[in-house]
Amino acid sequence: MPAVIDKDLCIGCGACTGVCPVEALSLDDDGKSECNTDLCISCGACAGTCPVEAITVE
Repeated sequence: MPAVIDKDLCIGCGACTGVCPVEALSLDDDGKSECNTDLCISCGACAGTCPVEAITVE
């Protein structure tokens, strides 16, 4: 299952975008993280990097 981002918790720091090995994460127009589910490989690197635990990967 691809990464799920809680936009209410996301602070838009971009830490997750820097660790994604397939560049599936980016910041949207509001400065919040978003996931391209077609690219996500569910590795969990982003969830482990998020300082506010806004990302879950199952």
